[in-house]
Amino acid sequence: MSAADGLPSPSTITVAGKVGAGAQVPVFDAYEKGDGPQVAAPPGLPISGIVAVEVEGDSMEPVYSAGDLLFYSRNSHEGVPVEVIGHRCVVEDTEGMGWVKQVKAGDEPGLFHLISLNPGANTMWNVKLKWAARVRLHWPADLVRKV
Repeated sequence: MSAADGLPSPSTITVAGKVGAGAQVPVFDAYEKGDGPQVAAPPGLPISGIVAVEVEGDSMEPVYSAGDLLFYSRNSHEGVPVEVIGHRCVVEDTEGMGWVKQVKAGDEPGLFHLISLNPGANTMWNVKLKWAARVRLHWPADLVRKV
């Protein structure tokens, strides 16, 4: 596979769209599968099953900034695995919005607190999620190489 035949190169990862860090971003699968921009795969990151999204907003500063890329993989297309609780995750809520937040258990089963790391940003309390996947790698915007 190569860029010449319209398919992603084995050393690239497709950017699926954007994910909100404070900004409200509709579900980030903004491109047809595989049609998004391609970025060079970070060294050491397996590319099979990996998805990249671009951060929009500043609620996760100083850890993640607007324009940074987050790489994640999902074992399941629905649900919030217990092993992601307490970690920074890419999530989709039941309203179809995509977020990057630290996920904590909510006040009732099936609800989650979405924690912003920026002290000036709001935490989202008792949110229903379609799914959550732990961020596997963060790449600052200045290191991203689009292909």
